[in-house]
Amino acid sequence: MHRRDLLRIGAGLATGAGLSRLRAQASAAWDELPRLLARIRPPVFPDRQFDVRHYGAAAGGKADCGDAIAKAIAACHEAGGGRVVVPAGEFLTGPIHLKSNVNLHVSTGATLLFSRAPKRYLPVVYTRWEGVECMNYSPFIYADGQENIAVTGEGTLDGQADDQDWWPWQGGAAHGWRQGMPNQKSARQHLFDMGQNDVPVSQRIFGEGGYLRPGFIQPCHSRNILIDGVTIVNSPMYEINPVLCTNVTVRGVKISSHGPNNDGCDPDSSADVLIENCSFDTGDDCIAIKSGRNRDGRRVGVPSVNLVIRGCEMQDGHGGITIGSEMSGGVRNVFAENCRMNSPHLNEALRFKTNAMRGGAIEHVCFRNIAIGQVSDAVLQIDFQYEEGEQGPERPVVRDIELQNVSCEKSRYALQLRGFASDPIRDIRLDDCAFRNVALPDIVDHVEDLKLNRVTVNGRLHQAGS
Repeated sequence: MHRRDLLRIGAGLATGAGLSRLRAQASAAWDELPRLLARIRPPVFPDRQFDVRHYGAAAGGKADCGDAIAKAIAACHEAGGGRVVVPAGEFLTGPIHLKSNVNLHVSTGATLLFSRAPKRYLPVVYTRWEGVECMNYSPFIYADGQENIAVTGEGTLDGQADDQDWWPWQGGAAHGWRQGMPNQKSARQHLFDMGQNDVPVSQRIFGEGGYLRPGFIQPCHSRNILIDGVTIVNSPMYEINPVLCTNVTVRGVKISSHGPNNDGCDPDSSADVLIENCSFDTGDDCIAIKSGRNRDGRRVGVPSVNLVIRGCEMQDGHGGITIGSEMSGGVRNVFAENCRMNSPHLNEALRFKTNAMRGGAIEHVCFRNIAIGQVSDAVLQIDFQYEEGEQGPERPVVRDIELQNVSCEKSRYALQLRGFASDPIRDIRLDDCAFRNVALPDIVDHVEDLKLNRVTVNGRLHQAGS
């Protein structure tokens, strides 16, 4: 146990007033869940079908069907809505821009292959890239200012990214970059500088020559969104990334993509979001809740609020359920339950990452009934030392975090909590948790009000520091 400050720790036993108070707190928080879920309703579409083949699309994966798909979407939208159907077979396409009242349905046996040609994703569109607003390559499936939109079906969305296309732009040798090849590093820093200096978004123009990879599915400024049933593979970057959206349902989605920054689902400054019964096998965080980066995130000033994660399965990734690091607009009211995580290549199960450049507040986060096989690092990590650490003017806040009935069979740490001396992590509560085969003692730096009740580590009743 590392202690650079005086901890105020309440370590209750299996019975008594401390446990009763803790469970009353937990019950009160979870009582809000039914009201939250009642507001999250997936859109319903008229019973009209628009088969993309009727607009010129041809299977085979060779001819670019982007124009045909766009025509089908326009016809569906103009008719008042319905389902744009991609039938069985392989269909090559460029970016797909959804319109209100359109459900893009990728049928069983269908695969949408997205072009590897970066010029297909021009002209640039509004996007948020690593938490900073800009104009960049279009995401593969995109919407801006739409309502009642969906991507459904049992088919596959294949981004065709690999160590030859898209991934080398990240600049890492592990994904194909070699000395002398272009990469995103200069443009990335230029974008971050623009955000810090309040350059108007319309002037933050990237695209060709910038090497900032597009995301896969990114609705922006939209409401009433459904992503249901599809399989997503080989993405350039983030897979599902709603930005400034409301009423979002992501369910039954299967994601397998191991490229750089290949987060599975990243709600960003979005409200009333349900992620359920999905499976994640990713090259970065499986789920990462975000709300903008540094000064630009504070300028936009929209938190992510009222999010529910349930019945999901996490395999490889950096974090199973993560909040941050781009969370400068704040995150609150997160409920996660009945999830399973298990992989020697999953670093942390429950991960919070922030620093003195991000600022913002993460609060009112509840986990229960989370079963973890193994992770390579920590079960619960709250890290104020992420990237810039204390080198910045902001004071991040993490408080009111609750774990109930969380178990893990193997990890390096049970708890890895690192706050700032001037801004400690506050009010962390664990109840009925069991951590087995833990290799090392907890790291608990600058934490106030850490409460443990009926928590065991390696079979022994655990009090912080024991």
